[in-house]
Amino acid sequence: MTTPEDRLTTLEIRNAEQEHMIEELSGQIAEQWTVIDRMQKKLDALTERFLALEESSAPDTPVTKPPHW
Repeated sequence: MTTPEDRLTTLEIRNAEQEHMIEELSGQIAEQWTVIDRMQKKLDALTERFLALEESSAPDTPVTKPPHW
């Protein structure tokens, strides 16, 4: 049979472990957010570069009706 003191000690240990785990997870989330932000900036830059290259390489062909019209 467990005593109230043992139960309280067990709960305090669990609480301390949970606080530690929450701090650890919070740190990991902060790191992942930094990585995601960096990747988003790179994606935006690559998108702009791709659109600029696509625009510069596309020939300016006038829109005309085909000869059989």
